[in-house]
Amino acid sequence: MKNDTTFKELKKSGYTDKTISQEIQANLIAKIKTKEPVFEGLWGYEDSVVPQLKKAILAGHHINLLGLRGQAKTRIARSMVNLLDEYMPIVKGSEINDNPFNPISKYARDLIAELGDKTPISWVHRSNRFFEKLATPDVNVADLIGDIDPIKAATLKLPYSDERVLHYGMIPRANRSIFVLNELPDLQARIQVSLFNILQEGDIQIRGFQLRMPLDIQFVFTANPEDYTNRGSIVTPLKDRIGSQIFTHYPKTIALAKQITEQEAQVSAEDKVQIQIPDLAKNLLEEVAFAARDSEYVDAKSGVSARLTISAMENLVAAAKLRLIETGADKTTVRLLDFMSIIPSITGKIELVYEGEQEGADHVAKILIDKAVITQFESIFPRISKLEKEGIKTPYTDLIKWFNKNHLELNYTDTDEEFYNKLNSIAPLIAVIEENASEFSQEDKNFCKELVLWALTISKKLDKSENSATYTFDSADVRQLFRN
Repeated sequence: MKNDTTFKELKKSGYTDKTISQEIQANLIAKIKTKEPVFEGLWGYEDSVVPQLKKAILAGHHINLLGLRGQAKTRIARSMVNLLDEYMPIVKGSEINDNPFNPISKYARDLIAELGDKTPISWVHRSNRFFEKLATPDVNVADLIGDIDPIKAATLKLPYSDERVLHYGMIPRANRSIFVLNELPDLQARIQVSLFNILQEGDIQIRGFQLRMPLDIQFVFTANPEDYTNRGSIVTPLKDRIGSQIFTHYPKTIALAKQITEQEAQVSAEDKVQIQIPDLAKNLLEEVAFAARDSEYVDAKSGVSARLTISAMENLVAAAKLRLIETGADKTTVRLLDFMSIIPSITGKIELVYEGEQEGADHVAKILIDKAVITQFESIFPRISKLEKEGIKTPYTDLIKWFNKNHLELNYTDTDEEFYNKLNSIAPLIAVIEENASEFSQEDKNFCKELVLWALTISKKLDKSENSATYTFDSADVRQLFRN
C-alpha cells in the first residue's frame, strides 16, 4: 500500500497523467511485448475472443460481450483489472476518484484551489477500480447516475441548486475505473437511454443540473442473445455507442472443456489424493455437456452453461467421497455407476423445450448420460449393430452369451476390490477390453469395463435394472422371457 503524498510530490515523481483507455492500452502493449499472458484462465478463446478483445482495447472502445450463459463473460471483464496500473493517485477524500491534474467535482476543485501543491493525494489500488452491477428491472437512474440528497441538503443547510447536495450513483463513483454492467438487456429502456451521454460525451446530468462532468470510464457490458426476445433488448442508439461487440462461445473440444472444469471445480487437496478420477470419466463428463448442447430436448437458445460440468464434477467427487465414508476405505476410484449422482447437476442447468418437459427433467438427464456413453464407447470399441444376422459372430457375442447363464450385481457401496473383482470375473468382458483398450491405463481399463456393459444395455443387448444402490445386469432375452 502506498502512503499518502502531496500534489507537489506527485508532480516531482514524474507521474504521467493518462486516461483509463491509455492506461489499459499501455499495459496491454507491455504484456504483449514481454509475451506475458494477458487474460489468464480463459481456455479456448486464444484464437477467437482474445484477439478481438485486444483489438477493442487498442481501439479504445467500450465493449459488449455477447454470449450464452456460462461462457466466462464476467470473468473476461474482471480479468481486465490486471491491465490497470497497480496504484492510481486521487485527490484525497474524493467520492469520484478525482484526478488531481484534472479535477471534475466541486470538492476537488475547491480543495486544489485552496491548497494548491499542498493538496493531499491518496492512492487507489487497481482492485478497488473495478465496479460491477447486475442489470435488473428495478435498477433506476438514481442507482446508476445519482440524485439529489435532501438529507445532505438539510444537514449542510444548502439549497438544492448547490452541487454539494448531489449523491453520486455507481457510475460517477467508477470514474477512472472499469465499470461492468451485466445482463444489459434486462435494464429498462428508459434507464438505457440515461447512458447515452456517458458513452458518447463522457458526461452526466442529475435532476436537471446543468453539470458537465467528463467521466473517464472503461465500460464493459455483458448480454445473452436469448434476452433480446425473452426479457428485453438493447435499445439501438445505445448499441450504436458501444464500440466493439464480441461474441463468446462454448469450448469446441473435450480437451479444452476438461481444462475449464478442472480449473473451476472445487475439489479439495485431500479429495484429490483419496479419489482417483480416470481420464475417461473426465471425458465422459464433458461429453454429457456436449450431448446436452446438441439434444432436441434442450433449448439451444438458452445454452448449456460450463457450470454444468463444474457442478457435475463436484457431485461426482462427492459420490465417491460418500462411498469412502460409508465403507471406511482409504481410497476409491470414480465409477460409471457414480454418474447417476450428476443428475441433479444436469436438471438444474438445462432449459427444456416442450418435448423435454413431456419426458421429464430426470429422464432427459439419463438420456444425455446414455448418449455420452455411446459417443465415448464408439470412439474406443466397434459399434454395436442394431440388427445382427443369425449365426454371424460379433465382438460382443461371447459377452452377451455369458449373461444368458449369469447375471452381475454392482453395488454403489462396494469397495474397489469387491467392485472390480466382480467385473474381472467375466472372461468375455476382459477379452473385449484387451482387444480394444490394451494400451489404456489400468484405471481407464476398469472404467471401460463398465462402459461396455452400459453401452450394451443402451443398445438393448443386455438388460439393466436398478434397486436402491444396486444395478443388476442380465441378458435382455432372458429378462424379456421372465417378464412375459
